Amino acid sequence: MKLVSGNSNRPLAEAISQYLDLPLTECAVRRFADQEVFVEIRENVRGEDVFVIQSTSYPANDNLMELLIIIDALVRASARRITAVVPYFGYARQDRKMGGRTPISAKLVANIITRAGADRVLTVDLHAGQIQGFFDIPTDNLYIAPVMSRDIKERYTLDNLMVVSPDVGGVVRARELAKRIDAPLAIVDKRRERPGESEVMNIIGNVAGRDCILFDDIVDSGGTLCNAADALLAADAKSVAAFITHGVLSGGAVARIEASRLEELVITDSIAATDAIKQADKLRVVSIAPLIGEAISRTALEKSVSSLFD
Repeated sequence: MKLVSGNSNRPLAEAISQYLDLPLTECAVRRFADQEVFVEIRENVRGEDVFVIQSTSYPANDNLMELLIIIDALVRASARRITAVVPYFGYARQDRKMGGRTPISAKLVANIITRAGADRVLTVDLHAGQIQGFFDIPTDNLYIAPVMSRDIKERYTLDNLMVVSPDVGGVVRARELAKRIDAPLAIVDKRRERPGESEVMNIIGNVAGRDCILFDDIVDSGGTLCNAADALLAADAKSVAAFITHGVLSGGAVARIEASRLEELVITDSIAATDAIKQADKLRVVSIAPLIGEAISRTALEKSVSSLFD
């Protein structure tokens, strides 16, 4: 088995390498003067089971191209099987037609990864579960609920907690976490007027006196979380924290979170933390390296991955 890392999230790749006690394969990923990507695999991978670790986070297109070119290099180097390990799958929010004459970009990216030569895909908390069906190759979607529930149990008093979905679309995800920590569930009903902005309408469920945990897969601008926190506190919630899988946190999101009424925002290292995230008082990062490392190990040994979540 071989591990190969692109440049998108080297710290996570190194943590996975440490978990598996397997060094990263020497691989040069660099740019020509015009930013064209060049890849050189500097170790023999012929006949090997290779796992390529690369999130397609910002800059999404550059990191996607790195992934594709690494896969192509491995195909031409006669790797036996190539698994694209994509902790954060960019373009996942474009999983359906949003209007007339618009693309389904998640399907396009799935096609490109497949055509590049990947034999399997391993990812974490897809924005929509049906994206697994966009791939014509086996795809494992790792759920983050076990990792987050373990962290919550270590840090919170469970008897007063309430899990809250920040929108109707995330109810299934939030219900899974609520089940694991034996907590009730509430829903924020919101109306999005335009991209990047949201308006909270009302709270479904009684949150008065509760310590609320907002649970979702992606935080980008942070507007939804901040508005949801304000709405929950206006409904007499005792406190509000947020647990989110992928911390995209674009633009002024970190400053927005810092100025918000959230007690804390917990994200994973599926996307490499920026300096702003590292310095923020309200942001905390939990590692998914053990989760991905165990999934890689089980895939290589042809063992069950789904049993990780039993």
